[in-house]
Amino acid sequence: MNRVHLVILWHMHQPQYRDPSTGQYVLPWTRLHALKDYWGMVRVLEEFPRVHATFNVVPSLGVQLEEYASGHFDEPWFATAFRPAKDLTAEEKLEILSRAFQLNYDHMLARWPRFVELHQRVVQSQGNERALLSLGERDWRDLQLLSQLAWMDEEYLASDPVVSRLAGKGTDYTEQDKQELCAKQLELLGRVLPEYRRAASTGQIEISTTPFYHPILPLLCDSDIARVSNPGTPLPAPAFRHPEDAREQLMRARRYHERVFGRAPEGLWPSEGSVSEQVLSIAAELGFKWFATDEGVLGHTLRTGFGRDGAGVPSNADKLYSLLRVRVGGREMVGFFRDHYLSDLVGFVYSRMDPGAAAEDLHQRIRAIGERVQIGRPLTVSLILDGENAWEYYPGNGREFLRLFYRRIENDPDISALTASEAVAAAGEIATNDGIFPASWINANFDVWIGSGEDVMAWDHLRRARDFYAQQAESAAKGFPRAPTPEQLAAAYEALLGAEGSDWCWWYGPEHSSVNDAEFDAFYRKLLTEVYLALGAEAPDVLAEPIKRQPERALILPPSAYLKVNVDGRESTYFEWMGAGLYSADRRSSSMHGRLRLLHELRYGFDDKRFHLRVDVFAETLAELRDAEFRITIRTEQELRVVVRLEEGRVSGYLVESRDLCLLGPDEVVKVACDKILEVSVAKEMFMLGDRKSILLGVAIWEGGLPVDLLPAEGMLEIQLGSEHFGWSVE
Repeated sequence: MNRVHLVILWHMHQPQYRDPSTGQYVLPWTRLHALKDYWGMVRVLEEFPRVHATFNVVPSLGVQLEEYASGHFDEPWFATAFRPAKDLTAEEKLEILSRAFQLNYDHMLARWPRFVELHQRVVQSQGNERALLSLGERDWRDLQLLSQLAWMDEEYLASDPVVSRLAGKGTDYTEQDKQELCAKQLELLGRVLPEYRRAASTGQIEISTTPFYHPILPLLCDSDIARVSNPGTPLPAPAFRHPEDAREQLMRARRYHERVFGRAPEGLWPSEGSVSEQVLSIAAELGFKWFATDEGVLGHTLRTGFGRDGAGVPSNADKLYSLLRVRVGGREMVGFFRDHYLSDLVGFVYSRMDPGAAAEDLHQRIRAIGERVQIGRPLTVSLILDGENAWEYYPGNGREFLRLFYRRIENDPDISALTASEAVAAAGEIATNDGIFPASWINANFDVWIGSGEDVMAWDHLRRARDFYAQQAESAAKGFPRAPTPEQLAAAYEALLGAEGSDWCWWYGPEHSSVNDAEFDAFYRKLLTEVYLALGAEAPDVLAEPIKRQPERALILPPSAYLKVNVDGRESTYFEWMGAGLYSADRRSSSMHGRLRLLHELRYGFDDKRFHLRVDVFAETLAELRDAEFRITIRTEQELRVVVRLEEGRVSGYLVESRDLCLLGPDEVVKVACDKILEVSVAKEMFMLGDRKSILLGVAIWEGGLPVDLLPAEGMLEIQLGSEHFGWSVE
């Protein structure tokens, strides 16, 4: 058998969930995976000292882990989960019903009979609003604790006295139980990064890094490069080209890594295995010695394929299982190429098998490679995959599978599990190739991040924000009056770098979706909004409009009569809005996410001279807004915008803007009033209709320079023109 050098790389990553303006964590996944995966994945390796591995820690994840470890963090779901049950508000209870069940049912929820019972009761209630009435204080307390206990590391569940007692208890938890679990969570969060440093100090693990905010570096350098791997992919125009940002993301990663782990990283897992010659040239210049990507990139680079036989052994295996020295820009880096087949077995297949059978199968497949591929030198087999998300699909969070697999590898004299740098040192002669094919690990292209209309829109927003930042930076460099300060520029650039992360475009387009799509979308646009706000400017209205098109359930009725409206902010008579068109969103299902839901419904219609709009709000929340304004956008041949400023729920002034006009109210062409409702009436001469058959309408509420609610949530409402729709006739 040919000797096998097995390189296992576990990639640890979560997006930056911390809102730069509020400091709040908008989603809890960093904390929950820190409890379930990050500490235990390193800890279990300690039982097998001959098994070495590489852990890739994304810096933006590490920064969040540090804040969680300090105990000084602001995460609403954490606070709600441990709040005394008697003090929970209705909104917090809805948040619990939303978050508590966002986990794998079979392996994380079903192991707790009481958790199953509560889940079934909620499902049978046929709606979270009804479930509020069916659960008592004891139920809420159990649901709070079990939703957190389910994410605790397997070792804590098995051996920690407090956590194992709570696991055994199973029901009828007390507030003291909740506080004890809270303390244990904080204890475990504080142990994560020290465990990585300890394991690295022994030499058992190597820690590699990724560009700071996990961006797709080739696209940052030049978005047009996506056409190399897919000539038909849609692209933003003009292109996004900021190789200086790619360099900054890598430089920050190196500085962070050195501060936290005590030494600069040798290796780089470029986000999503995305490489190009320009990227590797920058990385090599900064001191990186090795990188890793997927076999698809290697296949395109060498113009060869790796089709598998029945045992999973690839053709051209001598090339796949050899390191490759890539020469770019006069510099070199050593490349590892992920065995796609084996890695995906771990990620997606073995979770459905008995752990022992799965571990044996993987071990034997690696041995088969060594037995059948004879090249006169050690083979380097790269097993590279996500180190967190797969395990919730395994019984016991995959710990038994890992232990059984590691034990087989440790006891096999023909296989050496090495860190990546150890594998480079042990490889002997390494062939050199000029250049590399630009692509990611997914389908050897960049389509996930730039291959749809939603992706292109996201890149367009990013480019405009980046251009605005560059203009302001130039003004500051030239000493112009009222130019932003260095502190403002730094805050804006930080938000830009965060928005460059790959995670936002992961959810745009048709490839991926989750229950948190809307929150990911909103947070991306919040980051871009922060760029403008940090520079003392108003963010573009378009950032209030979702990119991810997920229509909100709504009742939509067209107008059925012409209107006669008295604009006074009240429903003057019962008949005033009778016959109006209606857009009424069902917002019950989205109110539990901690996001403000202020806009209730829109009514609209025409008379022969004016367009009328009525906006109904949830009055109990509108009065709580400060520095708030309505932004009403009407699109025809050009865009008309009416900005209505509020003070204590009443109109304090309004502005009408179009291509040719900027008008301060009050004025007869646009009438505005707000009391119980907002009423807006716009004269027909303000509309440039041309030969259009419809107009588009959107209403947003902004507070403190940020969009906080929008109707319709999915974008704009189309309103048909013509007398048959009780609208203006189009000539």
